[in-house]
Amino acid sequence: MKRALITGITGQDGSYLTELLLKKGYEVHGLVRRSSTLCRERLEEMHPFSSHSSISLHYGDMADGTSLRRVLEKVAPEETYNLAAQSHVRISFEMPEYTADIVGVGTIRLLEAIRETGLKTKFYQASSSEMFGNAPEIPQRETTPFFPRSPYAYAKVFAYWSTVNYREAYGIHACNGILFNHESPRRGENFVTRKITRSLARILAGKQKQLRLGNLEAKRDWGYAKDYVEAIWKILQVPTPDDYVIATGESHSVKEFLTIAFDLVGLDWKNYVVFDPLHQRPSEVDHLVGDFSKAKKRLHWTPSISFGELVRIMLEHDLTQENLDPKTYLASNPTRLKLSA
Repeated sequence: MKRALITGITGQDGSYLTELLLKKGYEVHGLVRRSSTLCRERLEEMHPFSSHSSISLHYGDMADGTSLRRVLEKVAPEETYNLAAQSHVRISFEMPEYTADIVGVGTIRLLEAIRETGLKTKFYQASSSEMFGNAPEIPQRETTPFFPRSPYAYAKVFAYWSTVNYREAYGIHACNGILFNHESPRRGENFVTRKITRSLARILAGKQKQLRLGNLEAKRDWGYAKDYVEAIWKILQVPTPDDYVIATGESHSVKEFLTIAFDLVGLDWKNYVVFDPLHQRPSEVDHLVGDFSKAKKRLHWTPSISFGELVRIMLEHDLTQENLDPKTYLASNPTRLKLSA
């Protein structure tokens, strides 16, 4: 039985990766921060993880190198997936030092812990399309120069090059997955896609009247997180460590996401969405779209869920969360839809 260590196991990607690895027969260990409340809802969504003999959680923190070394020595994983981060771009402008410490220096702490313990573990670094920022090349690929436009993005650039350096300097099997935006019903509610589907469900339930958003023209390459963790796993199965762009090759605006979501229930988003400058970034990234041809060729990976299907999956989940029957609200003739009292 292979052992894997996942930092950020309680996040969207961490929970889906855990699910995938368990199906493949792995023993999964996760790093969790000590907090006053338990944030394990995504893991509980799979099953009562506390009773699963193949999952173990360990207290540690990306800000504490000692705890990282302790957990690595205790677990001795064959594969280490670094998914931990302060991952909200807009919030990174408000917390730049913390973001840089956890996302950037935290990666160094984990790589140093691997080097110092001498473990022969394969290392995966969760890199981000935000590193490309306003790169002049469209689509973006592995060779596209980075042009970060936020504290989150330049912290990820630091972590990316740290991973490359530890691979080249110390022979660690270290890889970067440059993942473009990937969403799911497990996405955090402060991310724009989940904010849209969650708010729409609340509007239908009569609990909310408006949805406040920032830039609707920003274009992103949106995929399905459950597809993307399959690519994450495949990256560490290649004998030679390397870096890969994971994307769909399509870009869609926030406005397109809104249009599809509201059309599914027969509503016009213009009647509910209000522009709020507080949701604007100080420096915006206008257009990201990835070229995943390298992953397709070497990993034999392609996305399986279309943009429209992704929106529907997320909306169906959030309707259920509000005790609304998706079959009723996503009717074949949505123009007859009436809001709940």
